[in-house]
Amino acid sequence: METLYVVIPAYNEEENIERCIDDWYPVVERHSGDGNSRLVVIDDGSKDETYSRLQALSKERPLLAPLTKPNAGHGPTVLFGYRHAIECKSDWIFQTDSDGQTNPEEFEQFWDNRDKYDAILGNRVVRGDGKDRKFVENTVCLLLRIFFSVKVKDANAPFRLMKTELVAKYIDKLPKDFNIPNIMFTTYYVYFHEKVLFLPISFKPREKGANTINPKKIIGIGWKALGDFWMLRRTIND
Repeated sequence: METLYVVIPAYNEEENIERCIDDWYPVVERHSGDGNSRLVVIDDGSKDETYSRLQALSKERPLLAPLTKPNAGHGPTVLFGYRHAIECKSDWIFQTDSDGQTNPEEFEQFWDNRDKYDAILGNRVVRGDGKDRKFVENTVCLLLRIFFSVKVKDANAPFRLMKTELVAKYIDKLPKDFNIPNIMFTTYYVYFHEKVLFLPISFKPREKGANTINPKKIIGIGWKALGDFWMLRRTIND
């Protein structure tokens, strides 16, 4: 049976983390096969009790694999999780976030399409996190059309099921500290005509904890992204 690694980055999520595990652990259990699937939650150097809570929760959940690392941001933490899944030779990687905005009940439609596609990516038709975030996403999609001549419905949704071998195919194109890896994975998949399906997903408002992305940070990330897109466009066929 195919193995599934669910990869979830977490930073200062002590208020959300138990519910996150309660939501996603049953998904891994259903697809554990011979017991080699894992719920991999990576603590990104949290200042609160996120990691200690993960350790406590893992004592009664053998498929939960809590990891910790120095703080580096969401993007590098996602890449850390992907590389871990590659090293562990999982068949599939599913990535989502720990803030409770995605719905685990929508996972099965992604899993059911895995025989026909190499990547099934979420499309947040309705954004519960506000118009500002929707504007940012629309801007990103426009920039991808300008820089890479690709048209995507949602470049950065944290709800994506991907063959591990497909992630491994492109991961070394990105620096390990890259801020927006999921945007570039989406871009590579479409640019190189991989078998990709976009499926609509719901996206709820954040329920607890602090949102660490503010307008000033978004502007900074966006400015850096322009340089990153230019650099990666020049090397995309290398």
